[in-house]
Amino acid sequence: MSTATENREDAERLARSVVEARLAAGAQIVGPVISAFWHQGEFGTGEEWQLLLKTRADRYADLEAHLLRHHPWKNPEVSAVPIVAGSDAYLRWVERTTEPDSAN
Repeated sequence: MSTATENREDAERLARSVVEARLAAGAQIVGPVISAFWHQGEFGTGEEWQLLLKTRADRYADLEAHLLRHHPWKNPEVSAVPIVAGSDAYLRWVERTTEPDSAN
């Protein structure tokens, strides 16, 4: 799953909140990146910080709801792509660490 924020501090705050809530096993913050977009009918560019979040498909709805509730933007990007392959150990780690009330 990914989203973006206007600054590093917001990205770090969101990353911490979703990982601590066990909605994502981990988060990577990439930035700054330059984005080009349409917003309210006008073309724009801007600097953003991208968050890449690792989670399970069955945790997506809860993670999306958390991001929409805590994101500083009214209509943030929240999108996901499936993991089609990965090492067994990594996928088990994602599975374990996104269990609610997990003690990892």
